[in-house]
Amino acid sequence: MLESIIKELEGKLNQVTGFFQSELQGVRSNRPSVGLLEDIKVEYYGQIMQIKQLASLSIRPPRDIEVSIWDKGAVGAVAKAIETAKAGFSVSNDGNIVRVSLPPLTDERRAEMTKLVKRMSEDARISIRGERDEANKKVKAGEDSGQITEDQAFKGKEQIQKSTEAANKQVENLLNSKIAELSE
Repeated sequence: MLESIIKELEGKLNQVTGFFQSELQGVRSNRPSVGLLEDIKVEYYGQIMQIKQLASLSIRPPRDIEVSIWDKGAVGAVAKAIETAKAGFSVSNDGNIVRVSLPPLTDERRAEMTKLVKRMSEDARISIRGERDEANKKVKAGEDSGQITEDQAFKGKEQIQKSTEAANKQVENLLNSKIAELSE
């Protein structure tokens, strides 16, 4: 029973850190990333779709993202969606390809983005603590019902804490690398 509680906790912690990592990819820095554009919603023939469902995205250094749209009829809708995303991108249309240029970040915008990623990291940490508390409750319930001995419960809580600390460390590393990327 204890192993299943810890396995379940680790799976949930991996989901939290994975979600945090994917959220960070959507935060704009001076470095272009396809994550900035791929989830932008586009209205195409009455349906709402993400750009990644309509085109392939690639990076063109130093600050451009190239969006190769598969259906020529979607070019205008994709360009409009990127422009209206209010991310400060300059968009140029070139046949089936939309080029998106990222202007350099201002110091003020950099500070805003840093605050945003710190808030996102705190949300991830709160989720991690919630998962830890849930796992500890399950161990306590197992101990109370007699399925887990006192020694096993103690070791289980230690393992839960180690997993929690590892997840928090991963969130901290992701946060620090994103802040470093923002300050480039």
